[in-house]
Amino acid sequence: MEQIAAALGDGARRRIVELLAERPRSVGELAELTGLRQPQTTKHLQTLSRAGLVTVFPLGQRRVYAVEAGPLKDFEGRLRALIATIEANAGERDVLTRYQAAIGADTASAKQDRWADGRAFSFDRLLAASPDAVWRHWTEPALLASWWAPPSMTVTACVIEPRAGGRAVLDYRDAEGRYRSAGEVRAATEPEHLEFDLSVLDAQGDIFFTGHYDLKFAEAPGGTRLRLDLRITETTVEAVPFIAGIETGWGQVLDNLAAQLTQEKD
Repeated sequence: MEQIAAALGDGARRRIVELLAERPRSVGELAELTGLRQPQTTKHLQTLSRAGLVTVFPLGQRRVYAVEAGPLKDFEGRLRALIATIEANAGERDVLTRYQAAIGADTASAKQDRWADGRAFSFDRLLAASPDAVWRHWTEPALLASWWAPPSMTVTACVIEPRAGGRAVLDYRDAEGRYRSAGEVRAATEPEHLEFDLSVLDAQGDIFFTGHYDLKFAEAPGGTRLRLDLRITETTVEAVPFIAGIETGWGQVLDNLAAQLTQEKD
């Protein structure tokens, strides 16, 4: 496939293939029709031959070339599979579009610190598991780490200690760097209610912004109704990319949680 892609990446070679698709042609005829010198044409034909796209027929003093459809059909199959994968995951590109728009809107608003203090977000999910199971996925570090990060991020440390005054920590990384959050649990009633603060920190440990999380777990037909309310304070101008990503990011990680619980149930 790599050879075919490389061979067809040149405009002159694509033109030769188009001409051969009509009928077999000699080197001289191809040179005349493409406007290339004959040695150039021969070199292009050799490249196409190595990729399996053309076959040469020595006919006395003439060398006639014919195109082969088989490799092109294989290449078409690979392209169709690639297109199908792209279309099936179009939502991932839509996430970037929404995130870019949110950054633009928030950048226009972030003229000074505290610019987004008091902004609130709410998320609601019906999860296919009992309240006890959902609670464990929030309070057991190994389970928490299995879902608490958007795609392309890797959790390196996370803990929510389910007691008043307990630690709340989320560290994760991607190819661009490391991201740290730290805070404190305010209230915990197993398996019904969990409340904690979590501050996103810069490399020096200073706060970008603080999120105040209030989670309620209620038994419901089919599983557990999770309600997550989030309010932000201590916002800095530098926090724009983080705050702009809250809506999308939490949507993604709650989808991760839902998928994890469904997989474990199955």
